[in-house]
Amino acid sequence: MSDIFTALADSTRRALLDELADRDGQTLFELCGRLVTKHGISSSRQAITQHLGVLEAAGLVRTRRVGRYKFHYRDFTPLRELTARWPIPQEDT
Repeated sequence: MSDIFTALADSTRRALLDELADRDGQTLFELCGRLVTKHGISSSRQAITQHLGVLEAAGLVRTRRVGRYKFHYRDFTPLRELTARWPIPQEDT
C-alpha cells in the first residue's frame, strides 16, 4: 500500500493519472505531448517512462503492447480498495 502513497506523492504522476482518466489508452508520445500542452510539464521521455513505471508498480497503471506501440491504461482498483478500507464519513450539514 505504501507504493500507492509514493506514486501519488509526485505532481507529475498525478498529472499522468489525470490524463489517463481523461483519455485512457495513450502511448508515451501522446502522454508527453499532453503533459506539455495542458500542464506545462516538459520532462524528458525517459523521466516520464520512469514515472509511469512507478505508477505501474503501484498498480495504478497497466500497459498493453500492440506491435511497436505500448499503450497505458489507468487502473484505479488500488484507490477503490484504499477508500474501502478507510471510508470517508459524510459530514452533517
